[in-house]
Formats: sequence, structure tokens, C-alpha cells
Amino acid sequence: MRVSLQVRYAVCGLFDLAYNGAGQPVQVRVIGERQGIPTRYLEQIFQRLRKSGLVRGKRGPGGGYLLARPPSEITLRHIVEGLEGPASEWFEAGLGDDGDAHRPDFVWGELADSFRELLDASTLEGLCRRAAQRGVPHADAANRMYFI
Repeated sequence: MRVSLQVRYAVCGLFDLAYNGAGQPVQVRVIGERQGIPTRYLEQIFQRLRKSGLVRGKRGPGGGYLLARPPSEITLRHIVEGLEGPASEWFEAGLGDDGDAHRPDFVWGELADSFRELLDASTLEGLCRRAAQRGVPHADAANRMYFI
């Protein structure tokens, strides 16, 4: 199975919001620069993510995008299905309606169920935790100011 470039970029963009956003709005341009994603393409993806209820936008100075829910509540399944539609449709695309009794068509539903379970098991919070364990630096790590 091949994951679309849109889904890959969406995961990277939402990860960036969760990992580097600190609950503050982040401009798509900034996310695109950090993640190496063309800004115009990422803007289109974020519009779809907004319609899916995964991000919300803030207009004006200091505006940008924020996660619409806590990172612990956003799974990879939410992201993929927000862009590609329900997982059951991915595996059933192209199958005929005749239901040939000699084919193992039951396998596609089983694959869709397994894939959904796998995607449900990974949250943005989990990705951020694994990134920190692997030493992925936060974008503002060099500019953090500590006050005592």
C-alpha cells in the first residue's frame, strides 16, 4: 500500500503543530519551511484538515493554525481519513459488485479493519513523545528563554 504525498505532508504538518506550536498559532509558511513542504500545497492540505475538524485557523497578526483538539485525541486514522475518506473505501476501490463466490473478497474488509486499528493506535502525542526520545530538536530550542 502506498501512502499519498498529501497524507505524508498532513502528518508532518500536524506533528509540527503539536511538537513546536506550544498551543500557539503557527503560520503555514513556517511549518512548510521547517518540514520542507511547499507552502501553497500545505495551505491546501490545511484547508482540508480544517474542514475535517483537525485544525482551526486564527486570523490577523499572530495568526496561523492551531490543533482543534489535544494531540492525545488526534490519531493517524483521523488524519488519513480526513484527507482520503474512510479506510473501508481504500480497500474496496475497484472491486466489482458481482461478488464472485470464487474470490477471497472478505480479505479487503479484514485488511481495512486491521489498518484502522493500527492507525488508531498512533496519536500525535505519541509521535511527539517518540520524536523527543529520538532527540528531534524543537524548532525554538535555541531561542527558549528561562526566567527564574
